[in-house]
Amino acid sequence: MLTISARAVGRKKPIVSDFSVPNGTAGASLPLRTLIEHVVRQEVTAFRDRQAERRLFRALTAKEIEDGVATGKVAAGTSDLDQAVDADRAVATALEAFADGLFLVVVDDAELRDLDAAVPLAPTSRVTFIRLTMLAGG
Repeated sequence: MLTISARAVGRKKPIVSDFSVPNGTAGASLPLRTLIEHVVRQEVTAFRDRQAERRLFRALTAKEIEDGVATGKVAAGTSDLDQAVDADRAVATALEAFADGLFLVVVDDAELRDLDAAVPLAPTSRVTFIRLTMLAGG
């Protein structure tokens, strides 16, 4: 499994918690664009799964209610959100954002800059996406 992390320059906390995606290409090399596409498609699938799960009404445990009260929101599902996500469009947007310099990709402590460069992946590789912050002024 590839470990994926997302960070933002200037923030101590990660953008999202680290997560893993299946790595069917461990031990092989693939272009960076293919790696980005793989991660984006996995996340679109995970988003759709979470969205479907939120539509279900479920009973909450006392701990879940307590945690919800502490954060100011107790939710038991039944969300009417139905956000359609086009995986192809999400991939194209991610590739365009990388080309525009909006984020960096670091694989096992090596920054990657070329979408067509081969990326060697080990079974325990860590991929870090770093969102850059644009500065205003001149």
